[in-house]
Amino acid sequence: MKLSIIVPFYQMAQDGKLKYCMESLLNQTIGNGESAGERAAGEIYDYEILAVDDCSKDDTYVMLKQYEAGHPGRVRALQTPVNKKQGGARNLGLANATGEWIGFMDGDDWAAPDMFEKLIVKGEATGADVVGCDLHHVHEHTMEIGTIANANTMDQTGVLNPEKYRKLMLNPCSMVIKIYRKSVIQEHKLTFPEGIFYEDNCAGPVWMLSCKHFEKVEEPLYYYYQDQSSTTHFISEQKCLDRMRAGELLVEQCRQRGFYESYHTELEFAFAKLYYMNTLFTYMIGVRRQRISFLEELKRGILREFPEFRENPYYQKEFDAEQKKLASLHMKSSLLFYVYYKALTAYRRLFRR
Repeated sequence: MKLSIIVPFYQMAQDGKLKYCMESLLNQTIGNGESAGERAAGEIYDYEILAVDDCSKDDTYVMLKQYEAGHPGRVRALQTPVNKKQGGARNLGLANATGEWIGFMDGDDWAAPDMFEKLIVKGEATGADVVGCDLHHVHEHTMEIGTIANANTMDQTGVLNPEKYRKLMLNPCSMVIKIYRKSVIQEHKLTFPEGIFYEDNCAGPVWMLSCKHFEKVEEPLYYYYQDQSSTTHFISEQKCLDRMRAGELLVEQCRQRGFYESYHTELEFAFAKLYYMNTLFTYMIGVRRQRISFLEELKRGILREFPEFRENPYYQKEFDAEQKKLASLHMKSSLLFYVYYKALTAYRRLFRR
């Protein structure tokens, strides 16, 4: 088996999301002999779709079993015993995957027909152990060109060295626009955090630091569906805690795998951005009932791990003057930060009318 595509699904029976995703994967050119022009004439790369229902309460698993029955040998329907979030569902897929390459997709997204063929052709031709592409941002089910988002940059590609690893630590980009050699995953025992959102924020950098050669197809081949009703767009205190936990797990993994000292400056920034800055502002913007005690917990966490994070050169460059001013105020007093932030947003809301 050349490729295993792992797709977690949760509550996807309605609105045609599951169907659109699955149909895009079943229609991949990789398995029907429609060559992209770079592989041997007549050669067909076989692939499987590991469709994992994350203990949905609707008919998601029933629909996946129907796909399995209709496409024996191509679709394998799996189900987690309890809801484990995407990380747990992906780990179940990994445990059952037989492909030489592993690809991932989110259950409400879809792929261009030749996405996986082009990624594999690139990987086989170059000897890379991870291959990526660009993506479209779309708001409806379509194969038309959406808003194209460039992902990884070409100066991150090739045989990886410390400079490229530093760039990948700062900007690993999404895992769903990549394929990985299974041998690398097995060698380094790579998995995903379970039971939390933002699992990619931990796994993505660690997986890239474990690879030796990264290549990219400079085409938008992945369609990222931006549905405002999706749970990924809803901010809660628990999701903020999940983001913080993802940051903690990233540091733990880097310590365990020997990356901590080599990429300390990059890790400090990645942690400060993920654990602290993104959480601080999304919490204040998106959570309805905010607590000073949460702001205190957030402050203690960043100071415990990286007390000098505000001196980090990437931090100084990435965030604007107001963001850094607000962070400094929070470091002095969570209460003063809270009062000032509320007054500032109220003032701006008043004069925006």
